[in-house]
Amino acid sequence: MSEAVTRPGITADALLASLDPLLRAWLPRQRWFAGKGRPITDFTVVSATELLPPTSELGLLHLLVQVGQPQVPGQAGGAPPPPPDCYQLLLGVRRELPPRLAPALIGHVTRGLLSGFTVYEALHDSRMSGFLLEALRTQARVGKLRFERDQRKEIGNGLTPRVLAAEQSNSSLVYGDTFILKLFRRIVPGVNPDLELPLMLAREGCAQVPAPAAWFLADVGHPKDSVNVLGVLQPYLKGTVDGWDLALGELAEGRDFSGEARALGRATADVHLALARALPTVTLGRAQMERIAEGMADRLATAARAVPALQPYAPALHTTFDALADLGRGEETWTAQRIHGDLHLGQCLRSPAGEWSLIDFEGEPSRPLAERRMPQPPVRDVAGMLRSFDYAARSHEPWAPEWAGDCRAAYCTGYAEVSGRDPRTDPVLLRAYETDKAVYEVFYEARHRPDWLPVPLAAIKRLATNGPATDPH
Repeated sequence: MSEAVTRPGITADALLASLDPLLRAWLPRQRWFAGKGRPITDFTVVSATELLPPTSELGLLHLLVQVGQPQVPGQAGGAPPPPPDCYQLLLGVRRELPPRLAPALIGHVTRGLLSGFTVYEALHDSRMSGFLLEALRTQARVGKLRFERDQRKEIGNGLTPRVLAAEQSNSSLVYGDTFILKLFRRIVPGVNPDLELPLMLAREGCAQVPAPAAWFLADVGHPKDSVNVLGVLQPYLKGTVDGWDLALGELAEGRDFSGEARALGRATADVHLALARALPTVTLGRAQMERIAEGMADRLATAARAVPALQPYAPALHTTFDALADLGRGEETWTAQRIHGDLHLGQCLRSPAGEWSLIDFEGEPSRPLAERRMPQPPVRDVAGMLRSFDYAARSHEPWAPEWAGDCRAAYCTGYAEVSGRDPRTDPVLLRAYETDKAVYEVFYEARHRPDWLPVPLAAIKRLATNGPATDPH
């Protein structure tokens, strides 16, 4: 692998002159594009690297592009507006697109530097995606891109790549059923927890989290935040089923899931204990608990303004956060540590042997990176999983509240068996975090999936009327 070839005339302005009209039409249609519903005003090229310089037949461009858009109304609340979202793009360039790549088409360039070429999503081209694996295997440096790996892990060459169809906030490539490369689409400067935490857990010998084999970065931006993690290569856990699909399948067949939920609770506790060993923990007292409660109350107020259906329940929900603030005024303290941050059934994989793995440690992408990397009470992850059991039960016809209650109780029991502390013994804290999660779900579903809004609203009604945070068993 060699340094990127930069030809005269390859400038940000020259590239944008060719790509601007195509990207304006293509980007908003992508599942991972966060700015849906707002017009694109401009593009700024942060980094442009020719991984394969365009020839008469073929080229591969790696771009980091900031997308200018109007600010969401009420988002800043008097604070400085956030920087534009930055996205990672891998663009293939050909004179003619073969029929097999037709679904990857971005557009035909009619002006500027790339006039006469066809641009397409390069991940669907095996030659292009194979280039990424080779760069990781050989620890290449290409322009401002750095490809790194764990030397103890063997990475074979010639593994056939395929794109996973279930694209969400990121994109994934599987190489020969041996590795999976997760490509981050929305790039935030700083240490990405989805690389940081699995590396830490690997050093702790935590078997519940796949250890990264390789990763790549971009050296761009101000020196203090120049780490930009672009992708992570991990073992592909062949034959595993994600917890969401597994739970829905068991529900459809009328089968009990509490045994799996209990095992998942044990796996979660194992990961939490390993994180507490690997990274510093902090003690939360009165000031910290009041600050947590205040943040929850603020998020409730924001969501209630945006979603009218939430407003009738807001006063009752607010009392939950008041109770949390009052709890902090006693003598008791709590421990905060690094956690998963966005734990739900879809972030868990069960092997054919019945073992659970936890994946995707990025946290909630909508929250600032600094917040996602802060120590937090482990019960936040527990609350996220309890909400996920409720989601599964609510998505089934007829609704299966007993199934959800059994799973929630079994998960807490399994967690207590390993951690030594049952989350249900902290009911005020658990209720507050479950309420905060349900408020987030209402806000999310109202914006992205209105048909799903009744699911979190049902939980909001239960929590507002003082129903149990976890069903007692």
